[in-house]
Amino acid sequence: MQPKAPRRTRERILELSLRLFNEFGEPNITTTVIAEELDISPGNLYYHFRNKDDIVNSIFIQFQAEVDRMLALPNGRTPNIEDVWLYLHYTFDLIWRYRFLYRDLSDLLSRNRKLELHFKQILAHKIKVAKQLCEGLRAQGAMEATDLEICALSTNMVVVATYWLSYEYVRNPRKYTEQQAMSDALARGCYQVVSSIGPYLRGESKQLFTKLADDYLKTLKEEA
Repeated sequence: MQPKAPRRTRERILELSLRLFNEFGEPNITTTVIAEELDISPGNLYYHFRNKDDIVNSIFIQFQAEVDRMLALPNGRTPNIEDVWLYLHYTFDLIWRYRFLYRDLSDLLSRNRKLELHFKQILAHKIKVAKQLCEGLRAQGAMEATDLEICALSTNMVVVATYWLSYEYVRNPRKYTEQQAMSDALARGCYQVVSSIGPYLRGESKQLFTKLADDYLKTLKEEA
């Protein structure tokens, strides 16, 4: 087996920057800190990235590519309630891995026009997929909701998911960087979002939803 090729400096800069932004917040990290952590000269860093915004934008491109892959609906069949759960799990996993984008969202968007435009597109795409999932459930008789209710429900799902980390931070800022605490917080967020669908479900989907929700709550209690 051939040894793995060493990672390029550009990849190392992006990987470390994402970790530092996540741990300490993007506003608190400078290009000087990133260069020192990597043990490279500032000039070497600027060879790959013009400034910190360039690093943030490059990380955002990675994030957007993952969002596009995650938001793909099932091919050749109508989505079901398990697809909704899976979609939300992927969503919250992605939020955790790129959490600085969500925690520092207002500040980032106020300073970065490119991020502002692209994040709007991502939110619109998420709402569209949430709406399509709900319409798929309705088409197979698993959900009973009007077009207006589905529209409001889809928006609410995305709003709660987008700002859940901010809510958890306000609740307990001292535990924000603890892996287990935030894992539990994201699990609660996932349940909070999907529970909004429960009242509209019918038949077997309602029964399956109840079982999934009960199992989820049981897991949270055991981990508490």
